[in-house]
Formats: sequence, structure tokens, C-alpha cells
Amino acid sequence: MKYSLRVNGAARDADVEPGTPLLWVLREALALTGTKFGCGAAQCGACTVQVDGEPVRSCVMPIELLGAREVTTIEGLAGPVADRLRAAWKDHDVPQCGFCQSGQLMTAEALLRAIARPDRATIERALSGNVCRCATYVRIRRAVETAAGIEAGGNEGGE
Repeated sequence: MKYSLRVNGAARDADVEPGTPLLWVLREALALTGTKFGCGAAQCGACTVQVDGEPVRSCVMPIELLGAREVTTIEGLAGPVADRLRAAWKDHDVPQCGFCQSGQLMTAEALLRAIARPDRATIERALSGNVCRCATYVRIRRAVETAAGIEAGGNEGGE
């Protein structure tokens, strides 16, 4: 079946079966492979994209539920908040294997657009559904704090 959708600001068409998760539409039908498959059960956050600016687990969202809403993937993430996050990610040497990074960034960017200067507990709560296989959680949190203009904390957490 043919579905018309808006992805990263552009109209796109995908010919997929009803019930196909958005993740596979993005990766296979549209060749946007920055969004990763992790668990397939909305538990790890690797597949996080934004739908109308809100983080969504694309592995469990059937294409027919998308409707006319705008999808933003890591390939289309742009703007001053995204730029600050990418710079902070680099400054804090966040990525190890990199597998979770697109989901982490999509979630962090939505948080900082909603709350410009979140406290540590809010950051940790917002990112708690994103699993990092390399356990760089302290660096991820520090990068979000830096992007938000918050003084990053000390050496707690074992790093």
C-alpha cells in the first residue's frame, strides 16, 4: 500500500504493507539508516525519532498511525539546540560504539526545546528510556547540561 508522509521537511512516499513499523519505513523504504533498530519493543530508545517534535519509538509505531504528522530523523535534526548538542557530544567525547546516539540526541533535543535549562533530575528522567550499551550515561548527561548552558557536575558516576 502506498503511504504519503512528511519526513525531515519533505514529502515522501513509501510502498509498504499496513502495520509496517515506522522504523522499517524509514530504514528500508526511505534509506534513512541513522535511526537504529535495537530491541523492537520500545524499550531501548535506539529507534527514537520525533513526530511533530515529540520523541517516539519508531519500532512500534505502525505507519498507518502516522497520518499527516511530521517525522524528523537524526538526518534532519537541525537548529540551534541540535547544533549545541552535537558540539557538546563532541566536547564530552560521548560516543563509543555510537549505536544509541541518534536516539539519545533526538530525545535530548526535544527535551531542550521544551525546557531550555532542565535540572539534572529532569535530564535523567527524560533520557532514562534510552539505553547506552557502552554506559556513557555520565558523559551524555554532562553533554546535555553543557548544551543547556548548565554547569556540568563533578566526577560522580564513576567517570
